Amino acid sequence: MPRALKFSILGVSTMLVVMLIASDFLPARVRAAGQQEGAYRQIGVYSEVLQHIESDYVEDPDITKVTAGALHGLLEGLDPESSYLSPTEYKAYKAAQGTAKAQVGLNIAKRYGYATVISVVPNSAADKAAVADGDVIEAIEGKSTHDLSVAMVRLMLQGQPGSSVTISLVRPRRQEPEKLTLTRTSEAMPPLAEQQYENSSILYLKPAELTQERVDAVINRLKEMPKANNKKVLLDLRDVAEGDMPQAVRLANAFVASGTIATLEGQKVPKQTFTADPKLAITQAPLVVLVNRGTAGPAELVAAAILDNKRGDVVGDHTFGEGAMQKLIEMPDGAALILSVAKYYGPDGKALDEAAVTPNVQVAAAEDDTPSVDELNQQPATPAPVQKVAHPDEQLNKALEVLRAKAA
Repeated sequence: MPRALKFSILGVSTMLVVMLIASDFLPARVRAAGQQEGAYRQIGVYSEVLQHIESDYVEDPDITKVTAGALHGLLEGLDPESSYLSPTEYKAYKAAQGTAKAQVGLNIAKRYGYATVISVVPNSAADKAAVADGDVIEAIEGKSTHDLSVAMVRLMLQGQPGSSVTISLVRPRRQEPEKLTLTRTSEAMPPLAEQQYENSSILYLKPAELTQERVDAVINRLKEMPKANNKKVLLDLRDVAEGDMPQAVRLANAFVASGTIATLEGQKVPKQTFTADPKLAITQAPLVVLVNRGTAGPAELVAAAILDNKRGDVVGDHTFGEGAMQKLIEMPDGAALILSVAKYYGPDGKALDEAAVTPNVQVAAAEDDTPSVDELNQQPATPAPVQKVAHPDEQLNKALEVLRAKAA
């Protein structure tokens, strides 16, 4: 089918979606805003367009199929984390909840319309296959991720331990998809990594995730600093994309003794301000936080709190940009919406998922840039095999340099 016709169907299907959900969502909102009459007038226009599609389109359209596609696009058009789950997808989604599943080691979001790698878990199957931050998953088991919600992408990547999944990966500057078969494992996330530099003066800490267990470990280690003769802290949040926002607030508070850590607000979610509690602050030692494009969600909240409160320096590359609260809404036909209902904002008032975090000391990573949308659509040459290449850790070296210059 010609691309123009596909877009035509998609556009009209989006209108149909509005008609279907308007009776549940529009009336209360438009009454409150005094716009109900205008809204129903638009629904009339959509209805007329749909009639022309049904009567004049070149062939009898599969309304159910194109409506489902439009619903996917409608939700993703709001933000990458919002998802539409068809009745079949939602049934599979519910069946997977609360069950321990093996993973391939990928943290995923939707960017460029496709599933994109936020970060890779160290020593996972994806890590061993040299998958990197910014790589684009074009397809999973032959199904284009462009047609999948982020919730379904994450669901398809998990499974039973020892089972495998085949993905088509588009790497930076190599637009030809590379097929990889990854074996799922149940390995736990790495524990808190610790190192000491400058004769124990600098304490280096790297949590792989910001769960309660990892944040507890960081806080306990910060409390032990005087005994270990540690004078400064280097907190490495590169490729940290998993965890909980409340734990991120708690970790930030360990360093920030006063001021705003973050705020949370949505159309129907009352504004909540997370203010630092002096009693929960652990150390005022000189601090540097390392971030990169794989730093997302809770880790971004911590970096923003440190930077905006001028508590320390943030070194590295700009972060991924993620930070919304989702709500699951079940639909009468058995489908469901995963809708972003509130956003987290840094102390400067900028939404994390829109502005991300830009370090005050910028050091680009050694890897190639993420492919652009135009590059994804170009016809590529045959790619050369991808191998991991060792590069000096310039970001770490710069962070240590910045810390050395700080008075203890």
